[in-house]
Amino acid sequence: MLKPLGDRVVIEIIETEQKMIGGIVLPDSAKEKPSEGIVVATGAGGSLENGTKTTLETKVGDRIVFSKYSGTEVKYDDKEYLILREDDILAIVE
Repeated sequence: MLKPLGDRVVIEIIETEQKMIGGIVLPDSAKEKPSEGIVVATGAGGSLENGTKTTLETKVGDRIVFSKYSGTEVKYDDKEYLILREDDILAIVE
């Protein structure tokens, strides 16, 4: 499994099928980039300028909403993941 460093998290993107009225399925090129995912791994936390460590607010299993164009897409063991900084996470879905 991937282990992120610092204040980064690894998420599995939740794909949602988008249909228009009448049941027409949109092609991949017309779909919006997904912005929800499940946290599968977290880093140890970030560091402040004075050297103190910070803890992450997210944990493995959290369903999150993130900025659409953030992070780096990675493929590992035939699955696609997104690695992003915790700052790019907008909310935790409860």
